[in-house]
Amino acid sequence: MSAEPQALPPETVEPRRSAGFARLMSWDTSIIVLTAIFLVVASLSIEHFGTTRNFGFLVLDLAPILLLALPLTLIIATGEIDLSVASMTGLASAAMGVLWTSGLPLETIMPLVVLIGAVLGALNGFFVTVLGLPALAVTIGTLALYRGLAYVLLGDTAVADWPRDFTGWAIGTMGETFVPNILIPLIVLSALFGIVLHATPLGRSIFAMGANATAAAFSGIHVERTKFWLYVLSGAVAGLVGVYWTLRYSSARADNAHGLELTVVAAVLFGGVSIFGGKGTLPGVIAGVLLLASIQNALRLGGVATETLTVVTGGLLIISVLLPDILTAVRTAAERRRRARALRRQPGSTPEPEPR
Repeated sequence: MSAEPQALPPETVEPRRSAGFARLMSWDTSIIVLTAIFLVVASLSIEHFGTTRNFGFLVLDLAPILLLALPLTLIIATGEIDLSVASMTGLASAAMGVLWTSGLPLETIMPLVVLIGAVLGALNGFFVTVLGLPALAVTIGTLALYRGLAYVLLGDTAVADWPRDFTGWAIGTMGETFVPNILIPLIVLSALFGIVLHATPLGRSIFAMGANATAAAFSGIHVERTKFWLYVLSGAVAGLVGVYWTLRYSSARADNAHGLELTVVAAVLFGGVSIFGGKGTLPGVIAGVLLLASIQNALRLGGVATETLTVVTGGLLIISVLLPDILTAVRTAAERRRRARALRRQPGSTPEPEPR
């Protein structure tokens, strides 16, 4: 005769329910759901938003934001920051224009520009990891330095005579479809960064550094060396974005990507990466980039001024810093109430007072 199944005790069921609820209420999950809702509502309510043509423009617009956000996610997860990503992109574009006018072939120029970006990132990493200077101060300084060097190279002029084969690829689509060519590299790079961050020892080391750099160092993690190479990676990707930006707009200018650092940082934080490090997911960041780019795209279709777009980006940046802390406080209060209820169900126990 088989025994009847026994119900799990409440103290076993409650933690499972609490963990599931906490995951459901996590910031990155909320952003993914919010992004999906916004895309559906915008497609139904905003003229031309849901068209395949606008989808192509949306991907082209979010491509530089997402590319810069990928390495920045890793940097912020360690508890550092890089505010010079847009200036490195502008300097890479200016260097690309100078090299092109000097007569070098574009096939040689593109890897050189990526290398220049890596050198710029290495300079950031040297200041932060070797000299021990605060990343915020360093990258604010190099933000101005790199942009100034871009103007030294090109001034107010623009280099616009780029080969159509390359510019056509930057803005073109795959075959007869509406899918932009740049989408495939975006998917591949996003997958690679996601694997590194969430499925490798390096990713676990990055989160450990963000949670407690001293404890990470005592556990054998090479904290400063890892951070240095993350800055090099950020610079190399910024150089790559400089190449893409120049070819997409068929123009090498010193002011290319000006102000983009605000959008990139806002997208990363809005995607759930903690500004203090040690927390975040790449799917959340991708959703944050898509949501931010979609909001900007929808506002442009609605004829909203550029200044308003900047205000919206700044507002989302503030929300992304404050709201996760508020949600954490709410979850903590809910957990305390759950524990108080569990204690009251135990005979002879004196429950702790339930928070008001």
